Amino acid sequence: MVDRFERFSLAISEISRHWHKLASGEMKRYGLRGAHAIYLLAMLRYPEGISAPKLCELCCKDKSDVSRMLSIMEEKGYVTKEESGGSLYRGLFKLTDAGHTVAQEVCGRASLAVALAGGDLAPEKREVLYEALESIAANLRKLSKKGLPRE
Repeated sequence: MVDRFERFSLAISEISRHWHKLASGEMKRYGLRGAHAIYLLAMLRYPEGISAPKLCELCCKDKSDVSRMLSIMEEKGYVTKEESGGSLYRGLFKLTDAGHTVAQEVCGRASLAVALAGGDLAPEKREVLYEALESIAANLRKLSKKGLPRE
């Protein structure tokens, strides 16, 4: 049992460490941090704009992180906030033309990284891997809300 825990934890940790290193290196050329990549990719799917709460949900980040990241991207000219219902309070964030270009470049680079990282996996194995990861994530999400049973 401990062996499974160690293998799982170390593999996830190593994947995360290397992914963040790659993302940071790629995002430097845009004056952004690696963490911005996930926001750009999410916003690319919503050309009509997206609310901060929806970005929180999609990126699994808290409000303060989303606010900080959007503010930086706004300063760099990659994102703009547009009024919704006559107010900026519940406004929608949209990629600017420059932001759209960056997001598309980041999307292409991310796709390349994923293809190279999993290049030795057959499509069937890749599908099983993603199903397993999604299942583990969902189970851990439930456990983190309820806590571990005392048994």
